[in-house]
Amino acid sequence: MPQLHPRIAPRLTRLALTHRPARRHLFSTSARRPLMSTTGFTETQLTVREAVANVCSEFPNTYWQEHDQNEQDPKEFHAAMAKDGWLGIALPESLGGSGLGISEATMMMQTIAESGAGMAGAQSIHANVYATQPLAKFGSTAQLESTIPKIISGQWRVCFGVTEPNAGLDTLRLSTRAEKQSDGSYKVTGQKIWITCAQVASKMILLARTTPLEEVKKPSEGLSLFCIDLDRARPGLELRRIKKMGGRAVDANEVFFDNYMIYADSLIGEEGQGFKIILHGMNAERCLLAGEALGLGYAALGKAATYARERNVFKRPIGQNQGIAHPLAEVYMKLEAAKLATYHAAQMYDSSKIDKTVRQDAVGVACNSAKYLAAEAAFSACERAVLTHGGMGYAVEYDVERYFRECLVPRIAPVSREMILNYISEKVLDLPRSY
Repeated sequence: MPQLHPRIAPRLTRLALTHRPARRHLFSTSARRPLMSTTGFTETQLTVREAVANVCSEFPNTYWQEHDQNEQDPKEFHAAMAKDGWLGIALPESLGGSGLGISEATMMMQTIAESGAGMAGAQSIHANVYATQPLAKFGSTAQLESTIPKIISGQWRVCFGVTEPNAGLDTLRLSTRAEKQSDGSYKVTGQKIWITCAQVASKMILLARTTPLEEVKKPSEGLSLFCIDLDRARPGLELRRIKKMGGRAVDANEVFFDNYMIYADSLIGEEGQGFKIILHGMNAERCLLAGEALGLGYAALGKAATYARERNVFKRPIGQNQGIAHPLAEVYMKLEAAKLATYHAAQMYDSSKIDKTVRQDAVGVACNSAKYLAAEAAFSACERAVLTHGGMGYAVEYDVERYFRECLVPRIAPVSREMILNYISEKVLDLPRSY
């Protein structure tokens, strides 16, 4: 095991010494056994799971219910995760991180969602994990030393500025411009949308076009990546919060730039190479989101199974009826299958950093497949949880309505189901491109 963050290492060591897999009861005192099989996970992954679960246990379902209803940022949860060093889980030790991989970070994100925090809890720290990957790999020494420690400590929060209203998934045709000035600084003009945590973020990882599309040979050229300040006092920046269906505890925004000045040293890597650089974080994001979807699915299934055991109609538990039991059993198998795909993808991603025989196209296929399968399994689990509860599935106090609202996120973002199917059709099956 690498030398871990000084606040994480003692916790993992202590948990490893007392680790007893057969006695795990992380989230529900009424559960007879953990839903998810932990066979095949590494000791590090399992100790990460238990340590993060301990932090999450301080934030009960009522905390997340209230923050969802009040559209209130879970800053206490973010601070607790930062205090214990978890925001740097996948960042290099040289930068103050833990030096663990996306495999462990995925387990962390699953555990957060599974604790009852759902997608809102996961999204409150999500970008801090994956959006910093390109920065950690391609950023200058000065950028890393001035930025990464403050992100890990929780002093600064990060958002990811890629999606645009008129481009959607056609990232290469985004129109936000960063025009270089004579002093080396840039002025940014354009619009981003669905930017999570922009209201509370100090930094944005921004993808913008520095060379007009008509002046490049390929659309993937001429895009640049920046780590910029979100300075509300500086002219040319406007944030508008979007009212949304689920995950209301974390903000989603439209961000408008109008000749917004950013400094020359905010450029990450080489100008014009932003798309290649950002790809370094996209596969990681798919793994993390798959983990979050799994966590949400297992949480929903756990609620449904408990209710089916305890709810009596016609003088017997409703779970005794195959019409209730069989769909829940099917959901369990879907989640377990998606779990295997997810951690296989995360392991491939981590291996590709040190093993050159692991091809990036294979990593892309695995990560996209995992995200698709986990999102679909989570949707099935959350829908079935609501139906199992019947009328009470519509009640806020039972949580499953919140899970159901949130389970649509991994189906839609960061890439739709249909685009993943397009990707697999083209890259694996060698079928003609349809778009």
